[in-house]
Amino acid sequence: MKAQVPENLYCVYDTINLIERKYDQLLSIKELEAVSHYSYRNIQRIFKYSCGETIGAYQKRLRLEHAYKLMLYTKESLSAIALEVGFANLASFSKAFKQHFHISPKQAKVQKALLYAKAGLLPIQAEQILKPKIIYRETTTVYYESADTYYANEEIELLWQKFMSYEFPLTETAYFGLIADEPLIREALTCRYDACATQAPKHRQLPSKTIMGGRYAQFMHTGTYETIEDTYKKIYAGWILDTDLEFSHSPIIEQYIRHADNTDNEEDQLTAILLPLK
Repeated sequence: MKAQVPENLYCVYDTINLIERKYDQLLSIKELEAVSHYSYRNIQRIFKYSCGETIGAYQKRLRLEHAYKLMLYTKESLSAIALEVGFANLASFSKAFKQHFHISPKQAKVQKALLYAKAGLLPIQAEQILKPKIIYRETTTVYYESADTYYANEEIELLWQKFMSYEFPLTETAYFGLIADEPLIREALTCRYDACATQAPKHRQLPSKTIMGGRYAQFMHTGTYETIEDTYKKIYAGWILDTDLEFSHSPIIEQYIRHADNTDNEEDQLTAILLPLK
């Protein structure tokens, strides 16, 4: 999705939220028209213009990417995964998966190490492995804007500069980043990133969405955002390779506990990295 979405295209945000909530289900024309407030023909046109793919293609890609995540981070069988993400059977899933990723599901499931190596995530020494705290988060409503970007670059910083200019209430506002796509498996390693706040801004109308509650593995990163990629590498190249915990398809969450706007020292910044668990 494009980093900037005009206000008159907020219908796209609402349509994306519907698809993400029901990615494994058949969406009716009535549902799409009700959430977007446009005719089916017009929301298809607006969605394709804004996101670069049709609603059907977007939903199919979500199904396949969520399936790949389940193959990486759970012990479920391919047949169970195919049904869980909305395919009628293993044969139709295998055909769609191979067309999208140019590898069969069976090959992808047994070649996890190659995928990690391709991303530069080589196993680290045991003493460097981070240990998470398992927590439970309540469901939270947030107001947000999105960017489609490489995770570790200045586009996210620019998004936050714009986002914070909207003047959120100073007290009781918590800030989150949602990483909606798995960077390991997205083509060109891009991902959709949402800048989120728990309070509505004073002078700007923003779309809202729900961060689902549930269990999370919580890792803590201390210091600037420029070094957060190092913490991710320790998670993905260490603990996540050996854990028996299984992960859900929900987005990875970053909670900015002490951030650049409420601390004078960048080294005191504190970010919780939350990986969703089944």
